[in-house]
Amino acid sequence: MSENHAPVIASEAKQSSMQEEDEISLLDILQVLAENARLLILGPLVVGLAALGLSFLITPTFTATTRIMTPQQQSGAAMALAQLGALAGMAGAAAGIKNPADMYVGLINSRTVADRMIDRFKLMEVYEADFREDARKTLTENSSISAGKDGLIAIEVDDHDPKRAAAMANAYVEELSNITGSLAVTEAQQRRLFFEKELAKAKESLVRAETALGGAGVSESVLKFNPEAMGEGIATLRAQVVAKEVQLSSMRGYLTANSPDFRQAQQELASLRAQLAKAASNNQPSGGNADYINRYRDFKYNEVLFEQLAKQYELARIDESREGTIIQVVDVAEPPERKSKPKKALIAVLATLASGFILLLLVFVRRALQNAGQDPESAAKLAAVRAGFGRMLKH
Repeated sequence: MSENHAPVIASEAKQSSMQEEDEISLLDILQVLAENARLLILGPLVVGLAALGLSFLITPTFTATTRIMTPQQQSGAAMALAQLGALAGMAGAAAGIKNPADMYVGLINSRTVADRMIDRFKLMEVYEADFREDARKTLTENSSISAGKDGLIAIEVDDHDPKRAAAMANAYVEELSNITGSLAVTEAQQRRLFFEKELAKAKESLVRAETALGGAGVSESVLKFNPEAMGEGIATLRAQVVAKEVQLSSMRGYLTANSPDFRQAQQELASLRAQLAKAASNNQPSGGNADYINRYRDFKYNEVLFEQLAKQYELARIDESREGTIIQVVDVAEPPERKSKPKKALIAVLATLASGFILLLLVFVRRALQNAGQDPESAAKLAAVRAGFGRMLKH
């Protein structure tokens, strides 16, 4: 029986030894904390009080905030464009803005606005910057521009002078208004600019076609034909085909070839081309009338295209006038009454916690080194380490 119980007794003895080592380790920790309680309590308190005192020497920083609202998209314009014709897709692709708020944030953070702010408030001297790039970097660090989920853009500026902080925050809005005045940023503005350019091209082509038509001779045989019946339908189809081709070209920038909208546009283009080919084959001019009829068709084509562009140009102008003020200020920045930095209480708490952790770590490292010095083998290793560092410092 004694032989059978021997392994059990050995296992119980081993477990008892492990529990005793754990208890000893825990007691050792408590002993170290008790022996260094004064240091671990008073040390962090002293450091925290010192950090609190030093925080009073830091120059206070004030934060001024202004909030603006960006122009909203015109939903009715898109519906009206869809009713006017195939050229609506051209303007939609040219004027598509995924997130207007982010675009305005990018404009505020642009180098152009930053340089205007630097010159306006003489920030090279304020920030004591030797180079303009350094002033831009400091301005970026002291400015926070963010777009919220509510669609408003918050502009925050930090400065040691509360009046200058408020002035700079409001100046950001003014500079944004100036830069947007020279750019087409809203949907209506971009559509108006797009159709303005296309309308100018169409007008030049129409003038050339009209001049060419006026230079064609009109014979008796020509007067027997009805040029409108032979030319107007084909000219309209040609204008629709060109409009659909341009629309497809623009759709390739934001749609894949397998997109339902893209495929539908392709089918519409193929149908228009088939109608144009059929109409052209049934209305081929011949004899002495061919030159006049061809010139008349070219004139009607440019006339129809010009009319479609003119309608959409006028619609874009109306939408642009409805937008009113580009930038609307919700909250005007005022000189802050209270400083935002430094946060003295937070500095004191963080300094206390950090110093407490460092002192605790140093206390346990010191006790570990003392225990290692009592062991001959560990003492020899420590001596070798000290010797190695000593030789490195000498060299």
